[in-house]
Parts: sequence; C-alpha cells; structure tokens
Amino acid sequence: MNEQISAEDLNEENHLMIGGVDTLTLVKQYQTPLYVYDTGAIRTTINAFKAVFEANHVDYQISYASKAFATIAMYQLIAQEQIHCDVVSGGELYTAQQADFPMGNVSFHGNNKSVAELTMALEAGVGNIVIDNFYELDQLSQLAAARQQRVTVMLRIAPGIEAHTHDYISTGQEDSKFGFDLNSGQADEAVKQAQAAEYLDLVGIHCHIGSQIFELNGFEMIVDKLIGVFARWQTELDFYPQIMNVGGGFGVKYTAADQPLQPTEFVDAIVKETIAQTKAYNLPMPAIWIEPGRSLVATAGTTLYTLGASKDIPGIRKYLAVDGGMGDNIRPALYEAKYEAVLAKDPTLPSDQVVTIAGKYCESGDMLIKDQQLPATEPGDVLAVLDTGAYGYSMASNYNRNPRPAVVFCEDGCSQLVVQRESYADLTRLDQPLTLPTTTKA
Repeated sequence: MNEQISAEDLNEENHLMIGGVDTLTLVKQYQTPLYVYDTGAIRTTINAFKAVFEANHVDYQISYASKAFATIAMYQLIAQEQIHCDVVSGGELYTAQQADFPMGNVSFHGNNKSVAELTMALEAGVGNIVIDNFYELDQLSQLAAARQQRVTVMLRIAPGIEAHTHDYISTGQEDSKFGFDLNSGQADEAVKQAQAAEYLDLVGIHCHIGSQIFELNGFEMIVDKLIGVFARWQTELDFYPQIMNVGGGFGVKYTAADQPLQPTEFVDAIVKETIAQTKAYNLPMPAIWIEPGRSLVATAGTTLYTLGASKDIPGIRKYLAVDGGMGDNIRPALYEAKYEAVLAKDPTLPSDQVVTIAGKYCESGDMLIKDQQLPATEPGDVLAVLDTGAYGYSMASNYNRNPRPAVVFCEDGCSQLVVQRESYADLTRLDQPLTLPTTTKA
C-alpha cells in the first residue's frame, strides 16, 4: 500500500476515503475527473502553523497564497480559520470579494499589476499592496494621491538567495522578474521613494525564495540577510520594517522519493533565527508573516479519474488512459512534476504491473505519471492521484475544448460540491458568431 495512505483512510470495504467519504460514492455522485479536498486536513495544517508561532510568543500572520487554489469556498474556509490571504490578480481579488472575505486581511501581489487592478484594490480597501517595481511604485503613488487615500504597502525585494528548487519556480535570486534587487541598491532607492510618497505607508518587506523547498538553510540565510539590511536601513534611511514577510515555498511530499521536513519545522526555524538575529543586532522583533499555499492544500487534494483505454507495447511500456490529464493537471507536462496514484476500490491490493498513466489530451506529452505500480485494473476502475491540491484546478484549461472538472470539499463524512463541472454549453458561452463580410476568391 502507498505509504501516504493509512488504515484510517480506508473503510470496511477497503475503499479509499477522503474526509470520511468513500471515493467511489463521490464518483457516483459527482462523476470524474473530480478534484476532492479534505478540508479538515487544511484546517489542521493552519492550526499547526499557528501553534508554532504562539509557542514562540511572536507577532505573526499566516497569509494563504491563494494562487495555489482559489475558489469562493476556499476563501470562506480560510476566513473561518481567521488567517489572511494574498491575491495576485483582479480575478483572485474579485473571487475573495464574492466570498465576503475581509478585505483588510488581503495582500495584493504581482509583478505587473494594471492600473485597473490597482484601482480595484484601492476601491476594495485591501489590507496592503506589495509593490514589485518602480513603475508600480509610481503608478500607485499617483493613484493614491489622486484619491487622497492612504495605502499600506510593503516592498518585494529580490534578496539574491537561491533556494534548491526547479528553475521555473525559483524566485529569490537576483536574476528574477520579481521585486527590487537588494544587492544593486534598487531596494534602498525603493525605500526612499516609498517614504517620500505622501499617501503610502511603508510597513514591511516581502521576499520569496522559491517553491517546493526541502532545506532550512535558505530560510535561515534570508532571515540573516534581512535583519542585517534592516539594521543598516534603520541607521541610513531611518526606516525599520514592522513586518518581515518571508513568503512560503515549504516543500511537501508528492512521492516516496520526496523527504521534506514538516512545514512547521520551517516556521520554527524562521522564528528562532529571527529572534537570534534581532537580539544580536539589538533590534526590535518585527512581525513575521508567512505565505503558505502549496503546503496548505497540496496533500489535502486528490484527483479522481476513471480508467479507459490501455495500450501494451511488449518490452517497452504499458499505458493506461484516464478521462482527464494535462487540462486538469498541467504540472507533469510543464515541469515534470511527479505524483503517485492508487486504485480507489482497494489501495491495499498488491501491485502486479508497472504502467504509465496517460491523459486523454491530444499531446504526446500528456502523461500524468510514469512507471506507476498498480494492481490489475480494468476499464471503469477509479484511479486516485494523490496530493494534487495545489495548482491543479488553478492552472486547469479547456484545451481540446474539454470542460474543467468539478471540485468537492469533504469533512467529517460529508461532501459538498463547491465548483460545478463545466458543461459543453459553458465552453461556447462567450463565443460570438462570425459576422465579417464574406470574401469569395476567384
């Protein structure tokens, strides 16, 4: 049995359970492909983060990085748990508004926010805007002045620290599209300009060193560097940040090959290093903010598929095709993300075949899992791909004109549909008929 499945995840028939609900029952009710979240697991992780901060007696905030998975119901869930969220687009902000999420608990990120998005954020009264570049700093200063509206802001910096992660999801190094470069002096100049802006209240610094990080040293290094910079800024610029936001990126376990620390271990190391460095510099302790996204939702999510066609190439490979693929999980095709799967009707059955799980999309690269061990299967069996809660739904597409799947939340033996499955009619809802003049060629 897959080591990520425990006896508590199975019912008396050995069916896989999610949030206390039988996955085969979910499939009968909601069909496949289907994104399923154990919302109790999300709440448990949030409370574990809170416990670490509170045990260390520091001022803190947990801000959910909603790019990992954003729906009305998800914003409502984190509002129930009384944490913040960050958004990176007008669309995410709009979704949070539709969920009646407290706008004062929203941070607005992004490296190219439009004037329309900045205006939307000002009208909504978001808690703070994380300024990413000089163009945005100027635009926001002008908008705030024109509205005579004070705006709480943080500056995103590129600290020049590169975590061990994939190139596509590494964001803290100097050569990055994100943030004011620290080593070249851009960050110093940004602080000066933000201080000089009449309607901007600069309260903190934000950075993010990457995603799917498995080691503590990158976070300890960023704390050391930031506190040293804060000490210099206090002397040279008369500015000391009230908030130090170190982002997220805490690694999670997707396959048996992954050996991450518990997300709470990262937080404990960040807090303890901050305490040590501020004492060393005789500086006040800033509030510590983190932005977990993947580490809150990845392992809480499972995608259910129905097996269809198979293809056995003797001596080479056996393919099992599912009724979804890169349209509902682009990560394997985008950057070779790894997953594991189990047969929902009985994850304890011994494996007797090694297969590649292929999607239904018209691309040779539409492969969800390579070399997956499974018991004997037949068309119609339900395959559960584990730990798909981050970036599956949020990056889903209508490629090949396939409707996007439904999303279901499960907790304490109950299930709720929180995103309806798209219909074929939904696919053409925004299409317009051709009305251009007809040109006939001789």
